[in-house]
Amino acid sequence: MPAQDRQTLPIPSLRNIQSFIAVANSLSIHLAAEQLNVTPSAVSHQIASLESWMGKKLFIRSGKGVTLTPTGEKYLREVSAAMSAIGRATEQVIKEKENAVLRVHSSPTFGLSWLLRRLGKFRAEYPDIILNLTCSYENLQFARDNIDIDIRHGIPDWDAYRVMTIKNDALVVLASPDYLREHPVQSPQDLLQQALISSTSTLVNWEKWFAWHNIDRPWLNFSLSFDRSYMSFEAARMGLGFILESKLMAK
Repeated sequence: MPAQDRQTLPIPSLRNIQSFIAVANSLSIHLAAEQLNVTPSAVSHQIASLESWMGKKLFIRSGKGVTLTPTGEKYLREVSAAMSAIGRATEQVIKEKENAVLRVHSSPTFGLSWLLRRLGKFRAEYPDIILNLTCSYENLQFARDNIDIDIRHGIPDWDAYRVMTIKNDALVVLASPDYLREHPVQSPQDLLQQALISSTSTLVNWEKWFAWHNIDRPWLNFSLSFDRSYMSFEAARMGLGFILESKLMAK
């Protein structure tokens, strides 16, 4: 049967059905009324309403009480199973622990170096929240990409969104302690003679950094270049050169 046909099947009042099941099981309108905490006349009215709606006799009434007709017996089997299924489904939904899903987007390096280390504390404080973390360098759109929070690095000039600052950050020149001992620098000018590692995903590159320090360099020859900041960090830890990266991510 097509879905649209199932959805339009006639369904009587659930109150009528409850009264019918109570009377059919007890074969007594008075006992059914006590069970349902209503008056016997209310139960009789519900049964009469159901029989009128169906156009079928469900009970045979006599001075000794009521008995089911063959139609009533068949209907009792069907609706009892249906009402039990409704009861089980309702109980299951009530008992189920509803978990909210929080969809967060960040850059790969922020997700790996900063956010991941704090997820244990977050889960301890909010055990009912399922965190879905997506990492990329794309500028996502909340509605289109189905995200709740987008963690971005930069100057907060996104007027269309509610913006909250997590941490103030700065770009700093970094190298491993061993590399610094072997390649000491006293001024920004000294870095021109060192192995510089480029991160193409940072907001400020080496060229801009040298320009800020009024150092003119027509071109820079990078020893290594990465499109992921966490790879630049790892290269610096291995003593492969200097990087210009986030101070926050280095902690």
